[in-house]
Amino acid sequence: MPALAAYDVLRPLDLDFYGVFDDVPAEDRSWHERARRFTDSIADEVDTAWDHAEYPLVWARRLGALDLLTDGVTGPGLTPMSPLAAGLVGMEMHRCDGSVGTVVAVQGGLALRSIAMFGSPEQQREWLVPLARGERLGAFALTEPEHGSDAVALTTTARRDGDGWVITGRKKWIGNGSVGDVTVTWARDEEGRVRGFLVPQTAPGYIAETIRGKGSLRSIHQALITYDHVRLPADAVLPGARSFKDTARVLAATRLGIAWAAVGHAQAVTEIAVQYARQRHQFGRAIGDTQLVQERLAEMLSILTSLQLHVRTLAERDAAGTMRPEQASLAKVTATRGARRIAQLGRDMLGGNGILLEYGVMRHFADIEALHTYEGTESVQSLIVGRDLTGHSAFSGH
Repeated sequence: MPALAAYDVLRPLDLDFYGVFDDVPAEDRSWHERARRFTDSIADEVDTAWDHAEYPLVWARRLGALDLLTDGVTGPGLTPMSPLAAGLVGMEMHRCDGSVGTVVAVQGGLALRSIAMFGSPEQQREWLVPLARGERLGAFALTEPEHGSDAVALTTTARRDGDGWVITGRKKWIGNGSVGDVTVTWARDEEGRVRGFLVPQTAPGYIAETIRGKGSLRSIHQALITYDHVRLPADAVLPGARSFKDTARVLAATRLGIAWAAVGHAQAVTEIAVQYARQRHQFGRAIGDTQLVQERLAEMLSILTSLQLHVRTLAERDAAGTMRPEQASLAKVTATRGARRIAQLGRDMLGGNGILLEYGVMRHFADIEALHTYEGTESVQSLIVGRDLTGHSAFSGH
């Protein structure tokens, strides 16, 4: 019997139809090249880890050794990285795999950023460099089983007990929450203020269960955490975090990163589809020779190019200090919507092969679904933009 056709579709093409990234400064480009070397080195491991729902912690350690975990966060001992460089690194990680990208988003974008923004000098000395190097793993615990989009209504409590604190409550979907060292935990104190706390994962009463059965982000572990009267010393509190507005500042700082992540997924699927269209033959010719397939590829490229323009423009505004949170919200909505459409077209173009992990599209398709939801759903981000346009909030009770 003839051998089955093999399709080489996973090589990066770096499609950039408008030359959006042609003038990236050399220093920023070097960060992207470093990230590419890392993703190339794990390319053969990604499908197996995703298929088996395994979290190779060695990936986080290697990312730290390459100084790729900071997500552009600034602080004592951290290597400076521009918003554009951080975006390019995030884009490349998600082009490889959504779980790999989420490792950086959780470790650097959320945990490291919280301590850099709100931690005491002592807390920063203890945690910033070890987290950046991947020597210790951090988590960011805000979402609760009953409070996702309405995180401002969180019910986890922090009660004063002598000179210390007692944390009680539950959190859900917490990346690194069951495999790390410290969890930045957001809880409401007795005065009703939302405060941040550094909770060691070895603390008595900290019970973390890895969530199983996920259809997305299968090679990073996320946890359901129970805080059963977890006792903490007085210096566990992040002194700079005094209200939910401070918590929201962390999320606002990471929102543009979600848009970059969506661009990475969109780039991967578009490039897979282009290579498959060149190699796959039906009815005596390559499917890329047909009008229908060419029209679909053009649509995918159109969406991808639009998303590239969104993130490049906002990276420049971020560097200049002129980006508004509402602009990042619009970028997040637009990018995840666009990536979803590209994944739909790519999966369809590959036919039956589109559901096989070896061709990449199905893994990206599933991971985009998580990206579309976390750190602010499409609906919530749209309402933020709508409030900015109309001057009126559509959030109930606010």
